[in-house]
Amino acid sequence: MGDSGVSAGGGYRHPGDIAGAFGQNLATIFHLRESEQIVTPWPGKDAFAVTRLRSDTGIPDRTTSVPSEPALHISVAILPVELRSYELWIDDKAVPVPYIPAFHTSVMDLQSNPICWVGSGFDYVHFHVPRAGLDEIAHDHGVEPIGDYRFVMCENDIVLAQLARFILPLIGSRDWTESLSLDQFSLILGAHVLKTYAGLRAWRAVARGGLAPWQQRRAAEMIGANLDGSIRLAQLAQACGLSVSHFARSFKKSFGMTTHRWLIERRIDRAKGLLIAANLPLADVAMQAGFSDQAAFTRSFHKIVGDSPGRWRRAAARRWFYGPFEKADGSTGTK
Repeated sequence: MGDSGVSAGGGYRHPGDIAGAFGQNLATIFHLRESEQIVTPWPGKDAFAVTRLRSDTGIPDRTTSVPSEPALHISVAILPVELRSYELWIDDKAVPVPYIPAFHTSVMDLQSNPICWVGSGFDYVHFHVPRAGLDEIAHDHGVEPIGDYRFVMCENDIVLAQLARFILPLIGSRDWTESLSLDQFSLILGAHVLKTYAGLRAWRAVARGGLAPWQQRRAAEMIGANLDGSIRLAQLAQACGLSVSHFARSFKKSFGMTTHRWLIERRIDRAKGLLIAANLPLADVAMQAGFSDQAAFTRSFHKIVGDSPGRWRRAAARRWFYGPFEKADGSTGTK
């Protein structure tokens, strides 16, 4: 993924410079040595992060105290957790924990001093969701900043379960190198959390148009100049003078697709030009078009074009060499 983000003051910062209860920090809290994570900056000095923690044996002691921060800690159990093998304390008070089936969810406030102990093997995906980003999404829908979010344990939230299933194979994978895709994912999850756990009676529909022509040109130029995927939604939104969620919604209305899909299509356009004009190996075409590797390039090319890059190149070469001709029935073919 890209490694730059937008700070509150308009500058850029590396996600690794953002502190919080995610990634290796979270692993240390759980007395674990390793974690898998993906991180993207959110408004202010915060980060939306996805961390996978797993253990075959559980942890030897209670987790250490989590530094208080204005963020939600959302956990989805990938494996079931047996009854009496998980203990939880919120604000120093014990909370009853039932048997937790796979892909059930808990939502906790990181300002409530959550501490737990897990005495058996576990596998969890944890979402670190800052309140500042949730407040921005809420503001774009005409909702005031949320004071309290509903605490849940063992919630059968099918949306969060599906989001966890989607992202699970991508955590720590080379296939997840797309900043725009992760940014879009964070907005989808954030909107769901607001609707489901903030106690909102209704989610007001926002009737807004697309981007202004100058904003469309600016966004297209910035994405086109960063086909490697290093550009972020926050940078695009800042350049257009909009909030991140407002920009993402307006871009889709103007272009008929998300920023990530538009980026992929521009990469495919670039790749087609290279396939025709240069006798490059497919791996080199993939890299020059902005893909992480040949496998990712081939998957995206087939999904959008409907053919493999190699077959498309051979067909394009035949069309260029022989040229079109008109058949007896008036259709066009090749000689």
